[in-house]
Amino acid sequence: MKHIPKILFCVLVLAFTATLAAHAANPSDQACEARANDTTEKLLQCIHSQSLWQHLAFFQKISDANPGPNGHGNRNTGTKGYTDSVNHVATLMKQAGYQVTVQPYPYHILEVTGTPQFSSDNRTYGLGTEWFVARLSGGGTLNAHIQPADSGCTAAEFRSFIPGNIALLQRSTCSYDTQVENAYDAGAVAVVLYNNAGTLPGVMEDSFAAAHARGDGGAFQARLTRAAAIPVIGASYEVGADLQSRYASGNKPVVNLDIRTKVKSGTDYNLIAESPYGDPDHTVIVEGHLDAIYGAGMLDNASGSTTIMEIALNLAKTPTRNRLRYIWFGGEEIGLLGSAYYTTHLSSSDLAMIAFDLDADVTATPNYDYLVADPANAWNAKRFPVNVVPESRIGNEFFMDFFRQQGIPAAAAWFGNNGTDSNSFSLVGVPNTGILTQQDCCKSQKEVDFWGGVRGNYEGKIPGFNGGCVDNPRRWCDNLDNNDPDVFELASKATAYVTFKLANHAF
Repeated sequence: MKHIPKILFCVLVLAFTATLAAHAANPSDQACEARANDTTEKLLQCIHSQSLWQHLAFFQKISDANPGPNGHGNRNTGTKGYTDSVNHVATLMKQAGYQVTVQPYPYHILEVTGTPQFSSDNRTYGLGTEWFVARLSGGGTLNAHIQPADSGCTAAEFRSFIPGNIALLQRSTCSYDTQVENAYDAGAVAVVLYNNAGTLPGVMEDSFAAAHARGDGGAFQARLTRAAAIPVIGASYEVGADLQSRYASGNKPVVNLDIRTKVKSGTDYNLIAESPYGDPDHTVIVEGHLDAIYGAGMLDNASGSTTIMEIALNLAKTPTRNRLRYIWFGGEEIGLLGSAYYTTHLSSSDLAMIAFDLDADVTATPNYDYLVADPANAWNAKRFPVNVVPESRIGNEFFMDFFRQQGIPAAAAWFGNNGTDSNSFSLVGVPNTGILTQQDCCKSQKEVDFWGGVRGNYEGKIPGFNGGCVDNPRRWCDNLDNNDPDVFELASKATAYVTFKLANHAF
């Protein structure tokens, strides 16, 4: 062994001593969960990547132990992987001292069977490369002319639409549900939604979160939140632009669609863990969805589920001013089913006791943004009771306070075409906030300038522009390695900080 110079030896000793001191200053997980973390400083000290990652890895094990017919592990609604996830969280919450309730509810969804087909004249389009069947699409076999209707975001755009045609609509800032409902009301027998080539028009051009509702031109999964009565597909920009061009030239394309569906029914579950502390007349809900789709769902949303689970474990012995209730919802990926059931089946008196909702949906994205889910930016904000937007500001401000203290930028999220479970609370008048660190594609240069990272996918193949792993059929890559431990820790600390502030806020 070579002799280590004295100066270098001293440096190594000092570094080792500092490391030991740092570890000594941080209590163990067991100590954290056994004590009252009655300040934000104490609580944040107990939220760290090692414990978060360990819990996240257990969800991966659950998924791997429950392969589906395709051989890939999954935790989807209606599978043993999902119920095992529910049971795992329930066990931990009971051991921590929470009152645990498993809330069952029935669900009925349309499920695609066989191999769908999409063609026009002599061209057959590639499923999974040029188009996808929209989630909650209706079924049908038909041949019909296609007719553009711009974005389809308003009924006025269908004034000249011929009933019996297929509507060709460009992806826009309104929800997919709105586009499809307007087309259906105008007599469309199907909808082809095609991707945009770049930045969406209007206010979205200046939004840091524009890319959350913007595609890279490729095929995409149009995510409906309500089952459609007609077939709906998401096509690439190239496919849509070609159909648009042919229509404009007078050669109106005939489109052939064959999408077969069946009704799938079953029982799904929400998991509710109630703290014994705090005023139940001022209950703060901390929630995220536990279900996955197309695989293990580690980023979406085992990460958010783990974030709130870690917070619950570390506040289990902490008295608070307001009651804390943690909920892991089912069915989010197939239409916000669990949260919609929960919120619409509360009695008026129980609903009145809920002071605030905090949602954690995706908290460990490698090529991250730090976004705050402000209901003022939801596509359907006009449908919310008038109290929701102004009363939600306090939660948003708590998030911004945390990120300012860390010297890290954050911005408001734009929910253009995607919703999360907080939307169910907005609709019944509960103010809310939330956090997400992004998913899919595509991160813009403006976001790179703001947060760092690279343009393109937020997760999955980085750098890349193929749409990432989350919510993409047949990719099966939303696994443990699709998460970043440092982002995971910071986003979880932010959520813990806001949880503590809301738990002790004077509502």
